[in-house]
This record gives sequence, C-alpha cells and structure tokens, in this order.
Amino acid sequence: MTSLPPQPLSPLDGRYRPAVGELGEYLSEAGLNRARVEVEVEWLIALTDRSLFGTSPLSDDDKARLRALYLEFGQAEIDWLAEKEAVTRHDVKAVEYLVRDRLSTLGLDAIAELTHFACTSEDINSTSYALTVKRAVERVWLPKLERVIAALRQLAVDHRDAAMLSRTHGQPATPSTMGKELGVFVWRLERVAAQIAGGEFFAKFSGATGTWSAHLAADPDAEWPHISLEFIESLGLDFNPVTTQIESHDWQVELYDRVRHAGGILHNLATDIWTYISIGYFTQIPVAGATGSSTMPHKINPIRFENAEANLEIAGGLLATLSQTLVTSRLQRDLTDSTTQRNIGVALGHSLLALDNLQRGLTEISLAEDVLLADLDANWEVLAEAIQTVVRAEIAAGRSQISDPYALLKDLTRGRRVGAPELAEFVRGLDIGDDAKERLLALTPASYAGLASQLVGEYLVVEGPQA
Repeated sequence: MTSLPPQPLSPLDGRYRPAVGELGEYLSEAGLNRARVEVEVEWLIALTDRSLFGTSPLSDDDKARLRALYLEFGQAEIDWLAEKEAVTRHDVKAVEYLVRDRLSTLGLDAIAELTHFACTSEDINSTSYALTVKRAVERVWLPKLERVIAALRQLAVDHRDAAMLSRTHGQPATPSTMGKELGVFVWRLERVAAQIAGGEFFAKFSGATGTWSAHLAADPDAEWPHISLEFIESLGLDFNPVTTQIESHDWQVELYDRVRHAGGILHNLATDIWTYISIGYFTQIPVAGATGSSTMPHKINPIRFENAEANLEIAGGLLATLSQTLVTSRLQRDLTDSTTQRNIGVALGHSLLALDNLQRGLTEISLAEDVLLADLDANWEVLAEAIQTVVRAEIAAGRSQISDPYALLKDLTRGRRVGAPELAEFVRGLDIGDDAKERLLALTPASYAGLASQLVGEYLVVEGPQA
C-alpha cells in the first residue's frame, strides 16, 4: 500500500475547512505569530514615542513601514519564522529575530536593541493571545452565534401563534406555541451572548516575574506600570497589573465557560429540534441533489442538528479542559498553558462548525401545523388542568361544594384518552357557576396556550433580555 500525500489530521482543516476557515486568520500558528509581531512593533513605537533611552519619536512614515511588518504579514514571514524556530527552538525568540532583521532592512538599526525590551515571552504571548482570541470571538464566533439567534428569533415570531402540545417528561402536557418554545432558546442565548460580548481580555506586560525588575534596573525613574497600562489599553485590551510570570488566564476561563454554556443551550436546541422532526412537528425541506440515506430513498436525515449536537459535545469537552488547565500554574510559571492554548482554535472551531450547521438547519425546516393541530385534538385530557383550577377558584369564591377537584379530574383523565364530548359532558355536570362552565366549554387544546403568543411579542419582537 502506497503512502498518502500529507493530509490534514483534523477534520476542521479538511472536510469542514470552508465552515471554520475564517478562525484560522486569528487562531492558527500564523495568526498568533502575526499578533506577536504586532505586539513587538507596537512596543517599539511606544518606547520611542516616550523618547526613552535617548530615542526620538519615529516619523509617521517610519511607523507605517514598521506596522507593515504585521499588516502585510504573509507566507514569506511564515517561512522565515519556521526556519528560525528550527534553530532557536523558541517561537517568541524567532519572532524577535524577525523584527530585528526587518529593522535592519528598513534602516532602523538604531532602535534594534529596544526590540523585545525588558519583555518575558509571556508579555508577548499573553498580549498576542488576548488580541487573537478577542478578534476571533468578536469578528467570527459571536457574529455567527448572533446569526443563529436571529434565525431562531424569526422562527419564534413566525410561529408565535402555532399552538402545540407540550411534552413535559415526554408526556402530553399543557399546550404552548412553537414560537414561545423557540423563544425560550432565544432568551437564553441572548443572555449568554451579552455576557460573552461584555467579557474582558487581559494581558500582562510586567517582565519576568511580574515585578518590572529589569525595567527599573534600566530606568528607575520611568513610571513603568503606567507605561505598561497605557500600552496594553492602546491595543484595545484590559491590563492585569498583578501577576506571576504569566497572566493568570482567568479571563480565558470565564470566556470558555461562557462559550461552553452557550454550547449547552445550543445542544438542547439541537436535540429538541431533532425530536420535533422525529414526531413530525417539523418537516425538512429537501435539498436538490442531496441524499438522505444511502439505502432508503424516502429519508431526509436531520444531519444539520446531529452534526451540531456532536460538535458541541466535542467543543464542550475541549473548552472544559481549557478552563480546567489554564486556571492554574505551578508557582511563578510552568508551560502547561503553552500547548493547551494552541487548542483554543480547535475548541472554538468545533463550536463554530456547530453554529454553522444550526444556522443552515434552521432554514431547512418547515412547521407542519396540521400535525400540531391533530396532536392537540387527540389529547383533550390536557384540559384537566384548566378544569380543576377553575373548580378550585369556584370553591374559593363559595360557588362550589366539590371536595377534591384534583382527585376528581385524576379519576377522569389519568391513563385515559378523553375526547371533546366526554369533557363537555363532564363540565356540564360540575357544581360550578354558569360563567365558569361557559369558559371551560369554550376551551380547546389549541386555544389553551395562555400567554405564549404574547410572551413572544413582548420579549422577543421588540427587545431581548438584559444581561
């Protein structure tokens, strides 16, 4: 058997690349190295802007040429770094050498010694990870979640009046509407999305053990903590002033736990939609040319929701591992976080793939209202709740002498199918007021959905929940 040519080991880089490839712009090794170059360059500019160590602020033209090192970062830089790291065996040092090399090319050798000045690798890494994760979440992952929420919201609004039989514990229960049930997921997801959007992205920039020791040795008069704070905030990040050698990663733990929480809600959505499809509440819209089953031509498999379900489970496991591992570091530093963080893109990639499938899947289903109505009409016994509640109100008002309305209805309906005629006859024979009887006789399973439609209109059409 001949060997295959080099192949991607992860399906995210193979079969599913079209759905998740945009994350590679930020969370790949190349994306991380580009961010590292950005941090090194901006630190150079920050130091010279303050005229530290006898330097003068760079001209706008020199700053633009420097910033082109990361703005135009491409294959040449990727290859250069790969060759250099093979020698240095240190990824951040290779980036430092790249910047120094390009400074020479640009005729800026005079400031070369300020490259990576007083930095430990984690100063560069924590800032670079904060930049890449922030951009990946805000530009790719969160917009995709918002598109799923938007599609779900539209379905909720479209079907706000579509009465359906609820199935608490898998059994026929008080009716709702399909719109309200989908709206529950909108409400839940918007709350978590707001928490994610409002999250913090911390970096540290305080030297080998977070004490600015080397900085002070070089210039004891400079206000180094303030300089670091201004620098990190200039990049759009939050500054962590109290650290060991590493930034403590608590913001990452918070983020990944929230993304995992969103994934749990989405997993619940995927399994519920799958169940609604299985009982015929939703039909799947055929896609031209698609094969549902290799042997059963009639089938349309709910692959979008099954794929989402599986990928959310994979993402959840990886995100939980990230949270568990990144929250701790032995004493002032260990490197368990280094290899762990290289899997951030894998975790978010599987989550993004699930979001893509859910967004597509929600546009490929159609509500079978006739099935919903038939199911309601076959379960008139769900009105037992309404009847016994009205009887209780009548007893409280002194208009009935019935001793145990719950037991009365239990005897009539538990384990039995009761149709409209039997319920009507039962209601007419009750010892309650005429107005109460008329209200009950007017009820049908399809009309017994309470405020379901109103809830959609009030909380989902105009505005979502507050975080």
